[in-house]
Formats: sequence, C-alpha cells, structure tokens
Amino acid sequence: MSTQFPAIPVCGALLAFFLAAPACGQERASPLEIKSIAEVESKVAQASTAGDAGRAGDSGPRSAAGPALVELVPADKVVPGDRVIYTLEVRNGAETALDAPSFSYPIPEHMRYIADSAVGPGAVVSYSVDGGHTFARAEDLEVKGPDGKLRAAAAADYTDIHWQLKNRLKANSVAFVRFRTVVK
Repeated sequence: MSTQFPAIPVCGALLAFFLAAPACGQERASPLEIKSIAEVESKVAQASTAGDAGRAGDSGPRSAAGPALVELVPADKVVPGDRVIYTLEVRNGAETALDAPSFSYPIPEHMRYIADSAVGPGAVVSYSVDGGHTFARAEDLEVKGPDGKLRAAAAADYTDIHWQLKNRLKANSVAFVRFRTVVK
C-alpha cells in the first residue's frame, strides 16, 4: 500500500519562501531614511522703525510698513500659485558610514518644479522625466513634444530629482537637501 502526501502545503511553503526572499540581484533596502518637510513662502510686512527713511545706502522706495519679508510656514493649506519649499532630511540609519550615498525623490503631482532650485551641500543633482526610471543632467533631458518630435525638457517636465552626495555620510548623521515648487 502506498501513501501519498498532499503537495499543496509544500508548494504553499515554497511559494511563501520565494516571495519573502529577495530576488537574485535585487537591491537591499537603503539605510537612508528620508523625511520631507513642506513649507510655503508667506510674505510678512516688516514694521518700519524711526529713522529708517532716507538712510544713506537705501535703495528704492519703502512702504509705510517697511519692506516685505518672506517667512516659511508649514504647508498645511496651499492654493495654485503658492511657492512650496521641500526640505529633505536624509538620515543614515546604518551603523557604518556610507560612501557618497545617492537618493531620489519624486516631485509631487500637484506641483511644478522651479528650475535650478534643487540644492544640497556637496551634491550632484540630476533629474528624471520618466517617473524616476532614468536620470540625467537638466541640459541632457529630452521629451516628446505635441508633434511627436524630441525637444529639450523644461523644468515643468521633471518628475523626480536625484542627489548624489560627494562625501561620506557618517553613521546616524543627517544631510539636508532642498528644492522649490509652485502649486499647479
């Protein structure tokens, strides 16, 4: 008399094993933790002080309230035309330093990137126009125009930004990068 064992539990166990294991050649999760801080530019009038008017070196007219200043406030509510600044706090969560780490961040769909605004100390910045699949310098990017012909990509065509830090990022250290957008 022969005994048969059900194949389903074994197949199920193997399937679970393969789904849980990273695929051959697949990258491990990055030790970089990225926190995004969105702030909107808000114009604030500065109160004028006695004796300000007519000072030597003043350039241009002043309003009674003084020159307008811009302050950054949390971007809880935004309307089309608002300028929003994204500051990314990039933390190395690894126990060792990372040599020249790189990372990407998508430009939110409801935002239009402001040209040349992506910065980071000691970073090389590149852009994507295909949802983050490929990155290149701004001057090397092309997109298809309405006529189907390639044209130089404009800042409004960018979908993602990529930063390549030039220096090591020590364990548990933070780097800050920033970019500006306008609400569509």
